Amino acid sequence: MKKILVVGGSYFAGRVFVEELAKRKDVELHVVNRGRIRLGIEGVVEHRGDREDVAQLRNAVPEAQWDAVVDFCAYTPSHVESLLGNLRGTIGQYVFISTTSIYGNSQELPIREEAFKVAGPQPELGDYASYGYDKWRAECALRKACGRAGIPYTILRPAIIYGFYNYAPRERYFFDLLQAKEPVVVPECGLALFNFIWVVDMARILIRCLGEPKALDQEFNLCSDELIGYPRIVEVLEEISGRKIAVQRKSVEAIDRERIPLPFPLREHLVYSGAKLQRALSFDATPFATGMRESYGYYRLVQRKRQEAAAGEG
Repeated sequence: MKKILVVGGSYFAGRVFVEELAKRKDVELHVVNRGRIRLGIEGVVEHRGDREDVAQLRNAVPEAQWDAVVDFCAYTPSHVESLLGNLRGTIGQYVFISTTSIYGNSQELPIREEAFKVAGPQPELGDYASYGYDKWRAECALRKACGRAGIPYTILRPAIIYGFYNYAPRERYFFDLLQAKEPVVVPECGLALFNFIWVVDMARILIRCLGEPKALDQEFNLCSDELIGYPRIVEVLEEISGRKIAVQRKSVEAIDRERIPLPFPLREHLVYSGAKLQRALSFDATPFATGMRESYGYYRLVQRKRQEAAAGEG
């Protein structure tokens, strides 16, 4: 039986991964995080520990021969170094969840794993100015630390993730407009293209990578080959809701001026290549319309439960 430790795992992509992996009977699954949200999943052993407190983390996780450690919440080099330096026992594989935000601007599309990386913080991103750069630095620290310790690693760089438990205002932004029967604003040009990864696909890819020789000491982009722009999003929203959506087309300048919080790029493409992963694992991504239909169904379920709870309190 494989013994897997998940660091993080209570939110969004981490939670979906834990739910999917918990379905398997050949895995002993442990999760360590700050314990703010209990998973309560049968067969999952939960440990409470804050990785920012090295002594607490060391005491929280039992010593074991871990077949794999899957790290969802390492954002800096020190996060990687302190985990690898203080986790008791042995590690057969370290799986690091990175991001496509590590890539610098490129005219060569789609962006592949070897493309140019950000060279420093990006002030234009505001609160997220250091996110991509710090993740890249964490990747570099990981390679060094794993090399010294003889631990095989796998780095996964998801593009835009959507789906169940998503706390970011991505697809939910559009679902809220659908619910309120309000028009959807789209850029007049509508030329910006991007690709996504459905959170369930991401979980299944992760599971495929565990112990997979072709995934060891490798980096992979996680993305569908399906290119999506704002016009396609509107088409999919109409398809999954079964009704015509009112659309307002505005210039990018007007969208910026009016501070309309469209969640995806307006001016540039964010297009990545998933070819390397396809070659290694032969994985077929779920069509965007299918993933969005599932996500919208989950959104409506959550909204209904909130309404019922509010009615009960009244």
